[in-house]
Amino acid sequence: MNILILGINYAPEMVGIGPYTAGMAQFLVSAGHDVTVVCAKPYYPHWKVDSAYAGGGVRVTVEHGVRIVRVPTYIPSKPDGKRRVLHHMSFAAGAQLAMKGEIRRSTPDIVIGIAPSLISMVAARNAARETGAKLWLHIQDFEVEAAFATGLLQNSGVLANAARRFESWAIEADKVSTISPQMCAKLVEKGVAADRIVEFRNWANIDEVVPLEGPSTYRADWGIDRPYVALYSGNIANKQGIDIVVEAAHLLQNRKDLTFVVCGNGPNRAGLLKQSTGLDNIHFHDLQPRERLSELLGMASVHLLPQIAGAADLVLPSKLTNMLASGRPVVATAMPGSGLADEVEGCGIVTPPGDAASFADAITQLLDDPALNKRTGSSARARAIKHWSRTNILSDFEQILSALCS
Repeated sequence: MNILILGINYAPEMVGIGPYTAGMAQFLVSAGHDVTVVCAKPYYPHWKVDSAYAGGGVRVTVEHGVRIVRVPTYIPSKPDGKRRVLHHMSFAAGAQLAMKGEIRRSTPDIVIGIAPSLISMVAARNAARETGAKLWLHIQDFEVEAAFATGLLQNSGVLANAARRFESWAIEADKVSTISPQMCAKLVEKGVAADRIVEFRNWANIDEVVPLEGPSTYRADWGIDRPYVALYSGNIANKQGIDIVVEAAHLLQNRKDLTFVVCGNGPNRAGLLKQSTGLDNIHFHDLQPRERLSELLGMASVHLLPQIAGAADLVLPSKLTNMLASGRPVVATAMPGSGLADEVEGCGIVTPPGDAASFADAITQLLDDPALNKRTGSSARARAIKHWSRTNILSDFEQILSALCS
């Protein structure tokens, strides 16, 4: 097949959607297909264009067999609601021109659009319509509802109504996939026919991320001498509700056997640093190289996965997959019955969103009960192998893709 993919994020971005779009494209190439990706220049999660890609116009490369067309995009240093809209509109405009160029160069059999950015589905739909290609939309999160939940957009008014109408139009495709059963159910609520919906999960790197038997090298690198580490690693933004990690550090500051580590970047990091002033039990570090991911995640005695209440079924955090693969238990914030709560069940403890006391108690419980810690950690690794295998997930996806085109 000749496959044309449109998605704002792509490697070398290390977190979020980018690694999964890149992994999908590279797998399809290894399966014998021709793959082109139209994306923005890498900027996430720092909200600053990677210096290696700064300046100039469109950048075209071939990486791991994938033809990559990176278009200039407005990247706001402070991504509030209005600036995010401009950011996505900027990418959509650049993508429209790039997609027209790509379909003139080679006619695709299928066009795959990745949301976010949903607004770029205009370019994806136009490319499919002009060439007669099949159209597949893959939803990593419901960005319109997430914007309401996080306060980036008001839940009512002209802009809110326009956003909802646009979403209804944008999710019309030959196939619509998303990453959890609960998100598939939400597509049905939004009017997508069940026979067009595909569950296409993000995957764990179960061969790269393995349970560590000895101490992580990061302990020596970062001077961590306390026995236990509660680790958050990933983007630091609105959906995470990561303030609860600092609140838990305050509640547990009398425990001299525990260190909190926040490893990541994003627009809310400066605020967290300010909130943690005076604490000696929390450390902040930048995102680490991918090749050391197993060492980083293996440093955790317990993983921390906070999320605000309104985002529970709008996005399933991609960072969860490798947390499970590391064989360490997870403390997550989610409401019962939500997608995140179901995925963590048996692999850690789920507490109510925003309840710092319960969050801190769950951390304490997993640290003070070695048998519980070992059992839930082992269950996490087993679940990653069974449900989050990269090869199995991408093989199933490729088969459905081939059937759609044939």
